[in-house]
Amino acid sequence: MNDFTMTLEAMTHVVFARMRTLIPDAAFEQDAARRDRGAVSLEQALWYAAAAALAGGVAFTIWTQVRTQADKPVDVPF
Repeated sequence: MNDFTMTLEAMTHVVFARMRTLIPDAAFEQDAARRDRGAVSLEQALWYAAAAALAGGVAFTIWTQVRTQADKPVDVPF
């Protein structure tokens, strides 16, 4: 992350924190209650596990292809 991005991110947080002091807490409590969906569901956990297994399978397949190509001797023309 370069300096400009870090500065922009920090200033965004500062502005948001200052704006929260101007708005009553009740507005944030209602917003938080509306967004709160509880704990992670079993379905979400299974989707993440399936995605991780799929990513691992793809990575293993690619790595196997790379090793197969790397083990072949290189023919150097004279």
